[in-house]
Amino acid sequence: MTASSRARATGGRAFEEDRPAPAFLAFHRQTWREVAHLLVNLPMALVGFGYVSLWLYAGVALSVTVVGLPMLALGLSGSRGLGRVERGRARALLRLGIEEPSPLRRHRQGRGFFPWLWSALKDPVGWRATLYLFIRLPWGIFTFVITLLTVVLGWPVLGYVARGLSNADRAMVRGLLSPSSELEQRIEELESDRGVVFDTAAADLRRIERDLHDGAQARLVALAMDLGLAKEKLLEDPAAAARMVDEAHGEVKTALQELRDLARGIHPAILTDRGLGPALSSVAGRCTVPVDVSVDLASRPAPAIEGIAYFTVSELLQNISKHSGARTADVELWRAEDRLLIQVRDDGRGGASTAKGSGLAGLAERLGSVDGLFVVDSPEGGPTLVTAELPWRERAAG
Repeated sequence: MTASSRARATGGRAFEEDRPAPAFLAFHRQTWREVAHLLVNLPMALVGFGYVSLWLYAGVALSVTVVGLPMLALGLSGSRGLGRVERGRARALLRLGIEEPSPLRRHRQGRGFFPWLWSALKDPVGWRATLYLFIRLPWGIFTFVITLLTVVLGWPVLGYVARGLSNADRAMVRGLLSPSSELEQRIEELESDRGVVFDTAAADLRRIERDLHDGAQARLVALAMDLGLAKEKLLEDPAAAARMVDEAHGEVKTALQELRDLARGIHPAILTDRGLGPALSSVAGRCTVPVDVSVDLASRPAPAIEGIAYFTVSELLQNISKHSGARTADVELWRAEDRLLIQVRDDGRGGASTAKGSGLAGLAERLGSVDGLFVVDSPEGGPTLVTAELPWRERAAG
């Protein structure tokens, strides 16, 4: 029996199995995930809009009181949490690959209520999540209505509607809830580099204090005692007093040399007065290995960069003297666009490494803290080539 005869036999009504299935029933699973996301948009938008409106209004209204700013900070922290929920929803239903932003960073003053308050109030992740939650209500209503109507009416365009609306959702999530990966990574690096700088500065201060206490200070204390004894013997035993004064004179010369060495370790006068070329030639002259120095710089970099370059080469030459067993070495410095490049070579035994705990690891951390690079190529048996890069910053006029 044909379909038309069956229709006549049933009074013009076709059997249910003869009707074509609605087109939207054959859609891919991803389409149904997108539909579910769009339908959930409305309740999530209501929750987000209500939450943001409540804490934002209360926080601003009470900002003149002691509870206003803490309320704003807590509200931003809550927005962060809701943003995390929305990212999870986008990953599960929209199959959107999105990373979590960096955790809230404490203010540099450390732990405590006020550092937390300041960090929370200027948290860009919290503010972006707040904006996302605030603007979602009209969009949530629109997507809910359009998607529901398309599903109920069985329109075959459901797949296109779901894909178009969910793509707009993906763009919103990426724009407001995803971490700006390059910026987030750069902030993380700067936070780490700042800690390296603080640790290095503290270690340098401890070294200077130790050198003063154990060296020049101890020698000057002994010198004062010797001069006191010489003063007592001046009348009763002039010859002995004269010998003690001669010895004290020698101690003064030694103490002065120690102070000069300490000052050179802080910032050598020759570097300030004449620049990297003469300063590095002076360092090379104290190396136990013959060193050829070539500095090709038309101008001088900023003092901070100049100082880092000087101490980097100085420490590398000390390593060559102590550990390399080299016969010769050479140092080259030149400028390439906005970078200061340093290369130090030696023909020693090799095997140098930036492994944790070595002096070279400390150099790599110091250069990294100012956006520099440090690379060691030192196979067993040598030779060793160390390349360092520093950002070029012009010396201020005057």
